[in-house]
This record gives sequence, C-alpha cells and structure tokens, in this order.
Amino acid sequence: EQIQSESYTLNQKVKVLVKDIREGTRGLEIIVSRADSGFVTALFATEVPEVSTGVVKIEAISREPGSRTKVAVSSREANVDPVGSCVGQKGVRVQSIIAELSGEKIDIIPYSPDIDRFIASSLSPAKVADVTTDKDNKEAKVLVPNDQLSLAIGKEGQNVRLAAKLTGYRIDIKGLEGDTTAEVKVEVEVTTVLETQETPEVPEEKTEEVKEEPEEPEEVKEPEESKKEEDQAKPEPTSNE
Repeated sequence: EQIQSESYTLNQKVKVLVKDIREGTRGLEIIVSRADSGFVTALFATEVPEVSTGVVKIEAISREPGSRTKVAVSSREANVDPVGSCVGQKGVRVQSIIAELSGEKIDIIPYSPDIDRFIASSLSPAKVADVTTDKDNKEAKVLVPNDQLSLAIGKEGQNVRLAAKLTGYRIDIKGLEGDTTAEVKVEVEVTTVLETQETPEVPEEKTEEVKEEPEEPEEVKEPEESKKEEDQAKPEPTSNE
C-alpha cells in the first residue's frame, strides 16, 4: 500500500508496516503498507520512548496519506506531557517522523474524555468559541470567530474532515461575531464535504438607492452614408508643378 506522492528506486531502503500475511496463488504473501494509519502509530512507537513503554497512549488517529495526519494522545502519568513527549525538544522527534513520511503534516492534540473539549482540540489550529454536541446522533455544532472560519474548515475541507474522522462526530461550523452570525454548515460524511464561503458583513449605515438611467443606443450608420463621409474626409490629391 503505497502513498500516491511517493516513488521508489531500486535498492532503496524504506520503512513499512507489515499489515497482513495471507495465502496467495504463489504461496504466502506479505502485505506491507506506508499508507495505513497504523504505520504512523508504529513510527511514534519507534521515535518516542514514552509511547513504546505505554506511558503515552495514542487514543485516536485520522490520516489522509501523503497530506496530513491528526493524532490524539493521552498520558497515564500526571507529570508527563503527552503532546510535548511526542513533539520532542525543539521538535526533533516529530520532525524525524515527518521526514520519514516525505513531508506529511502532523497535528498532535491532547485527548480528552470530555467530547466537547476533544472536538474543540481536534479543529486545531483554529480557535473554537463554543461546542454543542448531540451524543445520540453523533453530531456537533461548533462556533468559531469569523476570522477563524477558513482555518477551522481547512483547504478543501481537510481540517474539519480529519476532525470528524478523529472524533467520530458530524461537525457543523458557524462563524460568530457580536450580534451577527455568518453561518457556514459543513457536513462530513465519509468523503463528502460541502464547499463553504464566508458571508460578508453588512454595514450599518443606510445607503440611498441610485437608479441608473438606461443608456441610449448608439446610432448605426448605413454603409452608404459611412462611405460618403470617408470620401469627404479624404484630402484632394495635389499635382506637382
């Protein structure tokens, strides 16, 4: 299972996840993957000692291979920061994982059993004002400042799509500023994302309506008249003495 943006050369060494071993037509077949979410989990276990020992746990992960991954982590010990452990000093640990994934972006967020807080964190780096959840229908309504709408939704809806996969909730995002709301509804179901745009603010000042007068149609000259005018405009030839 290959990442679409990657290409391999002969004798190149690559890390892979052994996903399955099955009986094929030519005997046993080993299925390896670099596109599976478990591959990212295995890389964190390799690079982060706290993950391999079980002190830091990867609670959930959502991934679009070759583009972006969101990872939710928690800690079993109060004095251990799960996000800081995965990032490493000056980002050394996470940068080595990003390099292995050919530059794939990774968002590491803290996991919370409180679903409202977890959904707010999953939309990082956008700042969330309020979250209202319907646990029975697995739906969430999120309010964000108007200037955070595009950041919360992400390019082509990628950020909210990954957040929905990470939390398991359908997410509706609304922009809120003062007494006026700019509503942007994003429904995330499998791979369907609605394109959204910010609604411009309406100015409070009243403006007078200006009616435009219809323009008078231009006169179309007959071909004979236009020829006469051209003949009159031509200068008379002069003879040299």
